[in-house]
Amino acid sequence: MRHMTMQTAVANAVGISLFAMGVSSIPAFATETNEVERIEVTGSRIVREGAIAPTPVTVITGKELLNTGAVNIADALNELPQLADTYSLGNSGTSIGTAGLNRLDLRGMGSNRTLVLVDGKRHVAAVPGSAAMDINTIPTAWVESVEIITGGASAIYGADAVTGVVNFKLKKSIEGFNANVSSGWAEDSGYNNQRASLSYGSNFDNDRGNAAISVEYAQQARLDMMERDQTAVSWARFADKSGNTVNEFLPNAGHYRISNGGTTNIGGKYYTFDPDGSVREVDRGDKFDGAYCAGDCDYINLRQWEELQPEFDRTTVNFKVNYDLTDSLNGYLEAKYSQTNATTAGQPAFFFFNPKTTIERDNAFISNELGALMDTAGLDSIMVNRFMSDLGPRTEEDERTTQRYVMGIQGEVFSGWDMDSYVVYGQTKHDRTNLNNLIYDNFNYAIDAIKDPTTGQIVCRDLEARANGCVPANIFGHGNLSDEARDYISTTTRGSSTIKQFVTGASIANSSLFELPAGYVGVATGVEYRREESTSDEDPFAAAGNTFFNALQSEGGKFNVKEIFAEVSIPLLADLPLIEQLNMDAAVRYADYSSVGDATSWKLGLDWALYSDLRVRSTIATAMRAPNIGELYSAQSQNFFRVNDSCKASEMTSLTPEQRAIRSANCAALGVPTGFDDPYDDKTLEGLSGGNENLKPEESKSFTAGFVFEPSYVENLVFMVDYWQIEITDAISSISAQDIIDKCVDSATGVDNQYCSLITRDKNNHQITNILQVVQNIAKSETSGVDFQLGYDFPLAGGDFKTNLLATYLIESKSYPFQDNVSEYEEYAGVIGDAKWQGQLRFAYNIDALTLNWKTTYIDRVSLYTDQFSANYDKPYSNIMEYGSYATTDIFGSYELNNGLSIGLGVDNLFDRDLPIMATGNGSGQGGYDNIGRFYYLTLDYAI
Repeated sequence: MRHMTMQTAVANAVGISLFAMGVSSIPAFATETNEVERIEVTGSRIVREGAIAPTPVTVITGKELLNTGAVNIADALNELPQLADTYSLGNSGTSIGTAGLNRLDLRGMGSNRTLVLVDGKRHVAAVPGSAAMDINTIPTAWVESVEIITGGASAIYGADAVTGVVNFKLKKSIEGFNANVSSGWAEDSGYNNQRASLSYGSNFDNDRGNAAISVEYAQQARLDMMERDQTAVSWARFADKSGNTVNEFLPNAGHYRISNGGTTNIGGKYYTFDPDGSVREVDRGDKFDGAYCAGDCDYINLRQWEELQPEFDRTTVNFKVNYDLTDSLNGYLEAKYSQTNATTAGQPAFFFFNPKTTIERDNAFISNELGALMDTAGLDSIMVNRFMSDLGPRTEEDERTTQRYVMGIQGEVFSGWDMDSYVVYGQTKHDRTNLNNLIYDNFNYAIDAIKDPTTGQIVCRDLEARANGCVPANIFGHGNLSDEARDYISTTTRGSSTIKQFVTGASIANSSLFELPAGYVGVATGVEYRREESTSDEDPFAAAGNTFFNALQSEGGKFNVKEIFAEVSIPLLADLPLIEQLNMDAAVRYADYSSVGDATSWKLGLDWALYSDLRVRSTIATAMRAPNIGELYSAQSQNFFRVNDSCKASEMTSLTPEQRAIRSANCAALGVPTGFDDPYDDKTLEGLSGGNENLKPEESKSFTAGFVFEPSYVENLVFMVDYWQIEITDAISSISAQDIIDKCVDSATGVDNQYCSLITRDKNNHQITNILQVVQNIAKSETSGVDFQLGYDFPLAGGDFKTNLLATYLIESKSYPFQDNVSEYEEYAGVIGDAKWQGQLRFAYNIDALTLNWKTTYIDRVSLYTDQFSANYDKPYSNIMEYGSYATTDIFGSYELNNGLSIGLGVDNLFDRDLPIMATGNGSGQGGYDNIGRFYYLTLDYAI
């Protein structure tokens, strides 16, 4: 069971080919000439006729990527159904060390299962231990197209391509000068962004060579939750005393037992401290429950520190040169340097029922009023719950520098045989700085202040600390902390990491090895060696647990893999009734990992043209993905989880009788007594997160089947349908802390499962004291869906009008969490992050120098809970059970002047569509929802 569910499986589309309007179409069949161009398409190393792809391919042109208000490519890609809930700037600050990243996540099954290539070659990762690259480092001005495929990709490119491949194809030769700038601003906040790029390239040595350089800079301002009316509202969960639902979510609500000035319990009543240091009873208002109150009361709005978009900037410099060594061989060299900087901020250090904030009665900062209350209650000390907002928010600055070098030779080595041999080296250096980090010992010494009996001065009680420069700290009331005390109790800590990648390989292909009655047989084969290394060095002071910041541990790992692969395309039949052409494609890839041993991936596909208008295609494939460095070797480091104990009596009252019996029996088996109740709701619990050296490789099976209908009697009309299915056995997964608790006690097979062993309870009070969140092999994940596309291009009023409708229907998205019980699953299709229907409708009109674009993106209504979770309760779990359907519209227009200058104006979220209720657009499953609002931008493009 899970509460506000997190995306765990696919909700997106299999390779649908977009029409023009800056988007090209695959397949496109040659009809006007007997000489058909042979090109290489993503998904195969065998050169094909025209643009006939062996598997469904989505192709987006570089021009389309520039016609957007985003400062990076990924934000433009994220609106496609395949990538609708991917990892973008908006949600990059939700984890330590990830601010500013853009990682692609095909089908929502995790960025580690999406292989991103640049010109068909691997790219160094952006996060230690992972394989996922940062899309921010791609040179926008040089992108020719982006191709997205699924189905059999692992056998062609490597087992990382479990869900598919995103291949950024850069322009091979660049001639002339190009400058592109854009600037945008939000209508109802201070959010803004800018982007500028310069590119120059030229041929040399009688056009045998081409050299080019590009420089690009982009930045965006921070957007706080408090800047937008909807996201400024704090929500809290209450028990529904009306009995209509288990819980009710209420706006303008939050904790009342903690505040910026400090809150304490005296005689069963809660008191808070105003900025002048005075004490008063907390006003809980008329609506309160447990630790929360709503409406006109003293609740803390946690969103005062949270952000919707981080402050971010990036600079990339790219150089490339290619030279014809002979008439048939071309040598190439590429070099890239990229630096990104992101700043993200969140809640300050806080103490909530923590003994570290125990204040003795003789404390020098206790007022007479507070002292009288303590004396009346007979208290020698009090515990203060407080956000240390005087220190400022906990702020993280992330700087990443990426270098990548590619060198190779490609071309025809023998008659009909094309070769590509290459060496790739990449390195990412990440420096993380954490500001306003509270020092535990210094804080404890500083708040334990007394009056020196000799001088009457307020000093720290501990003599040794006093001798070492301890500064007394007054935490009674916000703003009463002196600058000297602030400096004494806080520090700046740093961590760094380095990722290195080395790849070398060679492939050779012949698209017409020999001829069969139905056509030519094509083959390709090759080898590749890859070495990955990742190390991180954490601040020793913070790693020892001396600060409020997570005690992350230094770690490192490496592996190498040797691979051999082969591919064949065989024409089986041709020129028969209902068989104009029938081809079979097959591929196999064998890998030997230094970490987990060998793994084999293969695929088999059929491409059947019944006649010129109708083509049917299908692919079946398997792959075995080895766990990456982080999944295997990531050190177990301190983490904090916000959880509820499912064994609490209050958590069982609304369960169905059957589920209550299961949970009660499991909790009893863990030693938790009947009637147990943890006094803290949604409490923050300390634990450990890390890798797992006992992980097994995961094995995937995929299947696609579909057709392309392009009627000859309706020019420029195409209709495509593709069914897809992916099943991953022993799926490598990171399970949330709340899910670990729930899955432990809600298993129908008892507590002897893989989750209960990760939880530690106090033997006396039975409360959870620790959770070990390590990467797990779950039984399996499976998902399936259908992609649809309808495209039509026709002349209109002297120009060209282009339409494209792209949609995905998600049939299922199941997670089987228990290795010992493969019959138990949760269905996420139709749950937040996995909408049943997603789609995008595009219109484009071009006439002379004028281009107009319209794009509407749609997400179907989604539930906040799985059906399996809801079935455990005898009534609806909450008063808000779903997000309604959601659509946004973007428009863009440009005009090209005669002097090479093009001017554009665009509006994103034209109708200023609000977020769904309670949503922020940067939480789990919320990547498809816009949190900026109506956004205007201008573009200028100059080319000579």
